Amino acid sequence: MFMDRRCKKVIFVAHCILNQNSISDGTAEYPAAVREVVDLLLQLSVGIVQMTCPELNCLGLDRGDTHGAERPVLVENTWIRKAMNEPASCEKLNTLADNIIYQIEEYLRYGFTILGIIGINRSPSCGVDTTSENDKEVKGEGAFIKLLREKLEKKSIKINMIGIKGLELDGSIRSLKKLLK
Repeated sequence: MFMDRRCKKVIFVAHCILNQNSISDGTAEYPAAVREVVDLLLQLSVGIVQMTCPELNCLGLDRGDTHGAERPVLVENTWIRKAMNEPASCEKLNTLADNIIYQIEEYLRYGFTILGIIGINRSPSCGVDTTSENDKEVKGEGAFIKLLREKLEKKSIKINMIGIKGLELDGSIRSLKKLLK
């Protein structure tokens, strides 16, 4: 099955890597997408699976606060992190994570290679190495990545995760190249 020209290699990426329009007001670092990441993945013939934006799905495009951009980024991210831990958001996060797990299991079932998951460091939801808490960038995972990792571990599915940062793109590209080898 699936013996056509497809590469059978995929990588799961945080939604905002392909769509900066989805992130909280005042935090976009690119007009559309993180082109360098997308270009590298396409050059290497890797299929890109865009994960759903957990914050957009749980809190809306304005993150439930039309004045969010008036605060410093880390203060806004801390507010978002708290909102993502509310019961209604946690319920939605569970559903979103289950949908990603289903896709991962489908790819694995048919012999595809999942090269990894790319998150966004400093994000209150999709941070892999760092997140925002108490108005600071701290070591740790965002709410969605943490839940996704826990669900993968329960199913004994091992997928490497890296976090990138748009403002530290050279280091991010190096980490991505290392992941893809």
